[in-house]
Amino acid sequence: MKSFLEKIRTPEKGISLKMQMMVTIGVILFGFALGILQKWMDGSPSNMLPLLMQQLDIGNYFGRLAIWILLATSISVYSKSPLRAAINTFLFFISMLAGYYLYCNYVLGFLPVTYMMIWVVISFLSIFMAYICWYAKGEGAIAIVISSVIIGVLFAQAFSLTQGFYVYNLMEVITWLIGVLILYRKPKEFILELGLSVMIAFMYQLVIPYWG
Repeated sequence: MKSFLEKIRTPEKGISLKMQMMVTIGVILFGFALGILQKWMDGSPSNMLPLLMQQLDIGNYFGRLAIWILLATSISVYSKSPLRAAINTFLFFISMLAGYYLYCNYVLGFLPVTYMMIWVVISFLSIFMAYICWYAKGEGAIAIVISSVIIGVLFAQAFSLTQGFYVYNLMEVITWLIGVLILYRKPKEFILELGLSVMIAFMYQLVIPYWG
């Protein structure tokens, strides 16, 4: 199995433990700060936010799925190995939840335990998803399929395909474009990747409605 996976993408070796720890600490701090920022935006009247953030609907943007898929994908594919991808992505989500719910509890004075536990379960599932996503930057058919699924889900968050073609939200379109750039491949593979992603987006929308 190891040799099979390494044909898709080979983990980078020779990375010092100190460097790995610095990256992980940075991911934790980023997640914690983002959790606090998200809850602050949730708890603030929209007219208190800068005009550009109001126009782009940034507060609600962080309450939707696309940005979290993009952030998890970015952490995963730029990690040095699938194991590091799993660790860093999990710690990102856990630290984000810590910042979010500590702000809820100590600043806003309430703690939605049931909702929090749902996100904790999702954070544990991210371990396995991140391990798989790491191979999206690899070579061959499996890597193309994995990257197509990621781009397809982002596409499904940005555009309607099943009820006429239109844009759901500008920020989701930007998110999709960033995802495409991150997972860009050689031209022929890229065309295949995009084609598959549209098919995946269409099937996704047939099963899961848009909750924008």
